[in-house]
Amino acid sequence: MLVVLAFALLGLGGTFVGALDNGLALTPPMGWMSWQRYRCNIDCKQQPRECISEDLYKRMADRLVSDGYLQFGYEYVNIDDCWTLKDRDNKTNRLVADPQRFPSGIAALAKYMHDRGLKLGIYGDAGTHTCGGYPGSEGFFDLDAQTFAEWGVDSLKLDGCYLDTNKMTDVYPLMTAALNKTGRPILYSCSWPAYQINQNPDYPKIAKYCNIWRNFDDIDDSWASVKGIVDFYVKTQDTLVPVAKPGAFHDPDMIIAGNFGLTKDQAKVQMALWAIFASPLLLSNDLDRVPHEFKHILQNRHVIAVNQDKNGIMGSMTKKDNNMYIFRRSVSPAKSVAIAFVNRSEGGGPTLYTAKASDMGLTDPKGYYVSDLFDNDRLVTVIGPNDTLTVSVNPVGVVMYKATVIGPH
Repeated sequence: MLVVLAFALLGLGGTFVGALDNGLALTPPMGWMSWQRYRCNIDCKQQPRECISEDLYKRMADRLVSDGYLQFGYEYVNIDDCWTLKDRDNKTNRLVADPQRFPSGIAALAKYMHDRGLKLGIYGDAGTHTCGGYPGSEGFFDLDAQTFAEWGVDSLKLDGCYLDTNKMTDVYPLMTAALNKTGRPILYSCSWPAYQINQNPDYPKIAKYCNIWRNFDDIDDSWASVKGIVDFYVKTQDTLVPVAKPGAFHDPDMIIAGNFGLTKDQAKVQMALWAIFASPLLLSNDLDRVPHEFKHILQNRHVIAVNQDKNGIMGSMTKKDNNMYIFRRSVSPAKSVAIAFVNRSEGGGPTLYTAKASDMGLTDPKGYYVSDLFDNDRLVTVIGPNDTLTVSVNPVGVVMYKATVIGPH
């Protein structure tokens, strides 16, 4: 399918930049990304399984297919920083994949993905260099976009190191125009607002030019990092929620379940809230070594269905009662709601919490079927607006329900 070129014209430094309209990310993209787990490890002699190389991406692709992730929607395999040589080709100025670590080249790697029903993502930077010190795209937006398109790339993450943050509002749309001109549908992931945290990012404009966008710190493999991201989303939710929509979603960064830093309950919290936030589900782990209980969380089709709800409405925190945080998101069918009860207490045993249905937005007089999404969508109860619901939530844990309105849909 060709990119739909709907050019909303904007004067920018003497050029006209078309808004992004590629028909992609109508629901949050799902897949795998190398950065959090593998960083910029290029030592393929000492650590051949851990280094950034075509072997790594092929191996993860094979796991997405063989272990069933693809059938749940995880389709992108995303290269991150440190894949190129330190210099562009001295004749063509094109980016060059490191021939020692990517001997087959990026086009062959893209074909490898496509042959398996997957998509390939690649990484660049809007500045002079990437964060790892490799060539950036400044001055080469058209050339790099055309190169990625010719290689068969399906997604581009454009970072913002070595670029003046005050210029990002003008610079990031240049890659939007360059991608549009290629005629290839390439999902555009921007890091634009992540560098403007203290500059009041123009989210409506960002949503006009990007499919997804990072807007806070990089995630680390720790519960503290997950909490910090969630707190940022809660603090800014009144700004964030109105902007998210099909084709344009906030990206709180990668899903880290199956690594070293999260317990099973904490991994469920991250999965639940990324679903409530309508956020990309981009795993960053070693798929060869994901424990079964974490794989079960990542492949929970009921939670994934909330994340992938076609209406693309971002949820938010609706109540905080001591250490209990209640999040909700409107989902299909109409008037139905996904609810996550998150216990932020880090000690003791499970907490019992009782909430009135109407306080959770369950106001339809026909009532609701309430099912437990982390218990195979098990029917828990049937309630009306005046009824109450009591849950038992583990410390640093979550209970996630879907309340489906009773009646024809």
